[in-house]
Amino acid sequence: MTWPKCNSTEEDITIRETDLWDGGITFHELCWILCAIFTVLAFILASIIMIGHATHYSNPNEQRYIIRILFMIPVYAISSFLCVYYYRHSVYFELIGDCYEPFAIASFFHSTLLLHRTRSTHPERKCFCGNRDKGKLRRPRSGLTWFNVIWIGVFQYCFLRVVMTVIAVAAEADGRYCEDSDSPYYAHVWVLVIESIAVTIAMYCLIQFYIQIKNDIAHHRPFLKILCIKLVIFLSFWQSTVIDFLTSSGTIKSSAKVQLADWNNGLPNLLICIEMFLFAILHFWGFPWGPYMLNKGDIMSSGSDQRYYGGFLGIKAYLDAMNPWDLIKATARGFRWLFVGRKTREADPSYGMRKRGPSDGSEVSPVA
Repeated sequence: MTWPKCNSTEEDITIRETDLWDGGITFHELCWILCAIFTVLAFILASIIMIGHATHYSNPNEQRYIIRILFMIPVYAISSFLCVYYYRHSVYFELIGDCYEPFAIASFFHSTLLLHRTRSTHPERKCFCGNRDKGKLRRPRSGLTWFNVIWIGVFQYCFLRVVMTVIAVAAEADGRYCEDSDSPYYAHVWVLVIESIAVTIAMYCLIQFYIQIKNDIAHHRPFLKILCIKLVIFLSFWQSTVIDFLTSSGTIKSSAKVQLADWNNGLPNLLICIEMFLFAILHFWGFPWGPYMLNKGDIMSSGSDQRYYGGFLGIKAYLDAMNPWDLIKATARGFRWLFVGRKTREADPSYGMRKRGPSDGSEVSPVA
């Protein structure tokens, strides 16, 4: 079988553009200069918030996840700048942001769960699975089932995004990726489809979880927090996906001043750098460190267990936040629930929390 030729090889050669104006700079130069400026600004702002949490690390169980979310700003911005500056090797630099994205989503889920601290056993909202009502959107028989479905929906993306990124890098090295083509003979279109489905499921599950617990954690301003993480993921993924599709399908073509690599790589990464700067500002209200500051009297009191655990300059806080072992265990837990103990699952007490109504078939809570 003869492997079809890639639609375009423009990304494999050096960009040769004319100046945007006489004696000016090219579009590619404009992109990486602007990316550098906004990356530095985003990094400074994000560092201020992270230092605030690291040096006031009074609640490690919550703040480790907040620091992970905050790290998303410099990670995205720096990787986007590198993708623009070294555009011929952008697939490899995308590995940085692609692998950190599910890490940030899982961290947000964990932080929200810790704020809630309890698991609902009476889900009133419908979920996309279950065993009782008819139709594709069914209500779970147990709150524990609902929670585990949400859990799997979030952490499946952690697994698939990393796998798809590794496949993309391996395919690119073997000449079988072809980012400029939507041909099924190449890995690009399959990676794009699988990642699109996986991130949509993960974001849907996060929204479902937020709907269930928003009233319980209203004083923590959950809407602003989910807005920060949801918009970052939505914009960084879907705007790149749309532009990628337009270029690979031939809808957008290169010109003398703006070549295909600029459309496909320079523009979306420039947008990400600008957006990271804006989100870094928003994070001052979404993830402030003020609530975690302790009174000096509590710190100096010999009988108090309240203290900062970040160590010198918050170094211990950064090391704690970057330890992925808890997320690895969380992913394994989801797969274990999915495949192990299915026959004995209904033995859990949460399955007996409800019973059918006598006439209309609705579910009612038992009288205590």
